[in-house]
Amino acid sequence: MAALGRSRRSCLAVPGSSVKMLGKAQGLPADQVFLDLEDAVAPLAKPEARKNIVAALNEGDWAGKTRVVRVNDLTTPWTYTDVIAIVEGAGANLDAIMLPKVQSASHVEWLDLTLTQLEKSLGLPVGAIGIEAQIENAAGLVNVDAIAAASPRVETIIFGPADFMASINMKSLVVGSLIPGYPGDPYHYILMRILMAARMHDKQAIDGPYLQIKDVDGFTEVARRSAALGFDGKWVLHPGQLDAANEVYSPAQSDYDHAELILDAYDYYTSEQGGRLGAVMLGDEMIDEASRKMALVISAKGRAAAMTRTTSFTPPA
Repeated sequence: MAALGRSRRSCLAVPGSSVKMLGKAQGLPADQVFLDLEDAVAPLAKPEARKNIVAALNEGDWAGKTRVVRVNDLTTPWTYTDVIAIVEGAGANLDAIMLPKVQSASHVEWLDLTLTQLEKSLGLPVGAIGIEAQIENAAGLVNVDAIAAASPRVETIIFGPADFMASINMKSLVVGSLIPGYPGDPYHYILMRILMAARMHDKQAIDGPYLQIKDVDGFTEVARRSAALGFDGKWVLHPGQLDAANEVYSPAQSDYDHAELILDAYDYYTSEQGGRLGAVMLGDEMIDEASRKMALVISAKGRAAAMTRTTSFTPPA
C-alpha cells in the first residue's frame, strides 16, 4: 500500500495563514508536511489560508515530502468548502486530506465519497488522494476500528491529545507528556488502541504533538514511548523537533543492517541453492519465518527513511 511506503517519521504542522512558514517548510527535513486550515487558522483567516495553501502546493518545491492538508472537522461550517477549494485548486499536487475529530466511520465515508466525485469531475486518478483520520475524543476512540476500515483511502490514524484530554475531562493542562503525580502513562491505552486498529487494517499510526516546543529532550522522551510501541511517527510543531523525530522513528543503523542480513540469509537458505531450509543459523542466531517477519518491519522502516546498509550477506562456500 502507498500508505505503508511513505515515511512519516516527522509530520510538520504549518499554518495555512502564514505565507512565510509555508515557504520555509519546503526546505525543512520533514517526511510529511501538513498545511493546516483548522486550529492554527482563525475563522476570519480561513478563506485566505485556502488560497495560500493552493498556491504553495502548486508553486512550491515539496520534493521528498508527503503533502497533506488538514481541513476543519465536520461539526463546523468550513469543511465542505475546505475540501472543494483544496482539491479543485491543487488536487494533482496533494497526497492526502487530514480530517480532524473523526467520531465515526460515516465521517470518513463522507470524505471518501466527496473526494471520489471531485477526482472524477477533475479527471484525477480515483483514489489517489488519501485520508488521514485524527482521533480526538472518546467517540472516535470507541469507534476507531470502524474508522480505520471505513475506506481504502485511509492511510493513517492519528492521536490528537489536547482535544482528547478535554473530551474525557482529564485534570491536566500538560499536553503530550506524562502527567505529574500520575503513577504511570495515562496515554498508554489510547496509543495501543489506535495502534491495534491501524495495524489490523494495514494503516500507519502517528503520535500527536508535544507542545513544549523548546524542550527537545522532553519531546524525545515521549517520542521514544510511542516508537517503542510501534508507532510510525509523530507530529512536529517546531523545526527544532524534526531531527529528534527522524532519529527516534528510524531504526538504529545496526538494527537496520541486521534486519537486511536476516532477509538475505532467509531468502538464500529457503532457495534451491541454499537447500530450502526453514530454520538456520545466522552467526549465533537462529532465524526462521518469524525472524523474517520481524526483520521485514525494521527493514521497511529503514528503507522508507532512505537508510543505506553498511553490511552484506555472503553465502557459505
